[in-house]
Amino acid sequence: MSKREDMIATIRRALTGDPNRASVPSNLDQLPPLGNVLPPIEPADLVPRFERELTKVAVEPHRIQARAQIPQLLGQILQRDRTSGVVLSRNPLLARLDLPSILDDLGVPHWAWPSDADSGTPSYRDHCFSAAAGITGVDFALAESGSLALSSVTEGAQLSSLAPPIHIAFYLRSQVVATLEEVLEGYLPAAGPSKSLDGRSIILVTGTSRTADIEQILIRGVHGPREVHAILVDDASLAAD
Repeated sequence: MSKREDMIATIRRALTGDPNRASVPSNLDQLPPLGNVLPPIEPADLVPRFERELTKVAVEPHRIQARAQIPQLLGQILQRDRTSGVVLSRNPLLARLDLPSILDDLGVPHWAWPSDADSGTPSYRDHCFSAAAGITGVDFALAESGSLALSSVTEGAQLSSLAPPIHIAFYLRSQVVATLEEVLEGYLPAAGPSKSLDGRSIILVTGTSRTADIEQILIRGVHGPREVHAILVDDASLAAD
């Protein structure tokens, strides 16, 4: 029997309920506990582990201890293109960091969601596709995979993290969690109205946009950001709030 025929026979046995095939319990509660698939991450290692995973997926991790460090960091990230401006999500952390004023001082045009622009001015959606960068916060930072979890409940339009060629995400130490289960539990209605999805969307950002054609040539930025920067905001920088 050829490999093709063997594969088809296997599929047929699975579809017809072949008695020689291992049965699946009708009650999933009968299955033994899965246990820890990955070694648990100690609380002290959450941020270091998250940053290590970020670098594996081509994300640049940064840390700031004071708001005074933000202008220089943003200036470095946007050094190749400041004139196209940036779009800002509605995440409250961005307002607490006073990012609009910082961008004004840097001479960088910016548009925040929602936009109250006049009818003759490009909409926020249009700015997302023409801006040099999109700046957001996060709901959770997932240490085990270096993923950023964002929801439209917190951010508003998700385009600010998906359309511009550069995505800049600010996050707090308290938002770093170890597992995907913790992220999903955090979005349950019991977690409170601020995180309840209520029909909204969530996205998990794991690295830059990557595309490979049939020749397996990897290209970044074809269907999303070619650069992603994750900036840890030290709680001391918000102490004045």
